[in-house]
Amino acid sequence: MIISCQHIRLFVLGSPSSDLCFACFRIIDRMSDLESSIADDSLLIQVSEHIPSVQECHNFCAQDTSCGAVANFVGITRDTFQDKKVVKLSYEGYVPMAKKELRLLCREAAAQFDVRRIAAVHILGDCPVGQPSVILAASSPHRKAAIEAIEFLIDELKARIPIWKLEVYENDESAWKENIEWHEGKKRRVMTKATAN
Repeated sequence: MIISCQHIRLFVLGSPSSDLCFACFRIIDRMSDLESSIADDSLLIQVSEHIPSVQECHNFCAQDTSCGAVANFVGITRDTFQDKKVVKLSYEGYVPMAKKELRLLCREAAAQFDVRRIAAVHILGDCPVGQPSVILAASSPHRKAAIEAIEFLIDELKARIPIWKLEVYENDESAWKENIEWHEGKKRRVMTKATAN
């Protein structure tokens, strides 16, 4: 892996160089910590038109017999928004980036909480009313860590993962929904407001 520091010098992992700035060493250390936080076979990451069922995600996490708890979160499409009848949500995203960010997010959760397996899946394309759009599951020896990990995952997923939602109403109208929790969106809104003044 090659990382470029602020001085535009390159570094190949495995051969440290004194030319790197301190920030690059911190990034590399953090990446190493996250790499060892949870094995890839302990993660179920999917962003696609067809996602595993809630039961499949739960079962994936329940495979670790050292765990006494599996916490689940399922986000489903509701039928109304501000007195408008919703018929479906339609999600778009850049899959490689969304999966990469979702994997990083799961590694962060594993490093922060004592969880052993994590399933994190998000649908792309159409999601009719009553159907799941996002499913999260985490297993841990004890319930508190699993529940806290799920809360962290859904909050951060909404804040960081580049997936966008189009809300489609029964009268064939639609509206792109801004996710006010999305960090990058907040930065852009603040910058736009600042330049408008």
